[in-house]
Amino acid sequence: MVSDDWNGDLEPEIDYMLAKKPEDPEMRESASFWIYEENGDFAFPRIGIEAKGSTWENHGYQINYVDREGRALVDGGEGTTHSPIGSDGKPSILGTGGLAFECIEPFRTWRVRYDCQAVDTTPEAMIAQSVDREIRAPLKLDAEITMAAPAWAQDLRPEKLVGLTEEQRIDAGLMGYGWRVEQVFRAEGEVTIDGKTRAFRGSGNRIHRQSVRPLDAFRGHCWQAALFPDGRAFAICVYPPREDGTTHNDAYIYQDGKMYSAVARDVPYLRKLMPRGEDASFELESELGITRIEGVSEFNVFHLGLAEMPGFALHQGGARYVWDGQTAFGQLERSDWENKLGQ
Repeated sequence: MVSDDWNGDLEPEIDYMLAKKPEDPEMRESASFWIYEENGDFAFPRIGIEAKGSTWENHGYQINYVDREGRALVDGGEGTTHSPIGSDGKPSILGTGGLAFECIEPFRTWRVRYDCQAVDTTPEAMIAQSVDREIRAPLKLDAEITMAAPAWAQDLRPEKLVGLTEEQRIDAGLMGYGWRVEQVFRAEGEVTIDGKTRAFRGSGNRIHRQSVRPLDAFRGHCWQAALFPDGRAFAICVYPPREDGTTHNDAYIYQDGKMYSAVARDVPYLRKLMPRGEDASFELESELGITRIEGVSEFNVFHLGLAEMPGFALHQGGARYVWDGQTAFGQLERSDWENKLGQ
């Protein structure tokens, strides 16, 4: 069983931001939110900021929005970095351009705000690499994020790496040498598209990390998470196996107020690019036994030709998950070599 502490055995104050530029140019602070409207009307399958020491004055950012009809609004690049110091005098802000995250209470409450023009496209156009980036639409989001389970923490600071094998150290580096937390949440706020504002409620998954992350040995991944109406939740993060069958396979189940370590089986790795409707089911093995979770992909965007992931296809989206009769919309992110994929 993993820790039931709300902050995953990390120091509570660690959930604030770096107050100044790190000395190591490869050190990065990253935060992201995956938000899913409770009825499946729309999703934000990753709103993220990457703050890297080498480009500290211009943090990278990304935002993806997809609705039930398959309209996608995407934005990304680099913006002017905001001051990390909030109104409370603490380093509670991570922001760039028209996007800002605020830590209101560590491991409990955050806020997400975005206001800008996004590229108006579809998953089909992204797969075909025929997106017209001149077609844009206004998009605005203001949401309060309330955590619904303890943090799932990966503490890979130097003192924690003692005794790992070389393969384990490589996989730890893909996760990031430093620390990382992941936490499911409930969301409430407003979204404005084409000048029309609607209130919404939803759920999702958030990540906050400070680490150095060498990606030379990257070989793809499958990452899924969801929070269900009764409060149970899961997350998995798995890399495709090496030739000898070994790999990083980490997962958890949150049920009846407890966190359980798990191993994922029958993982739905990325094998083809589909706008929606792909099987995303899998099983979790834990001290609870075998837990089967059915999933079908929705709310998908596809990023090809990324400079930071040369040769890889990145799928960021969501799925409609079913667990013991309960339904939830949640996270689905995968990647693999472009030349291995069918369409």
